[in-house]
Amino acid sequence: MTADEIKDYCRSKKMITEENPFGDIPICFKLKGKIFAQLYPYEYDYKITLKCTVDAGQFFRMAYPEKVVRGYQSNNRIGIQYF
Repeated sequence: MTADEIKDYCRSKKMITEENPFGDIPICFKLKGKIFAQLYPYEYDYKITLKCTVDAGQFFRMAYPEKVVRGYQSNNRIGIQYF
């Protein structure tokens, strides 16, 4: 998915807000005031951090070890480094 496709998908959900609490980057998508996705759309550092359960995070890190890593400063998030 492209950054624009990810933004459009997140924006299409009900009760979602798009914010930039840390500056221009990352673009954060929140549900009920809680961040569930952080998008880093730069071409040289294109990634997304998604909130998920611990089990889901472990599964995706094992299934895609070169693409999915633990999210930056996140206990229960996964980070997808490349698409």
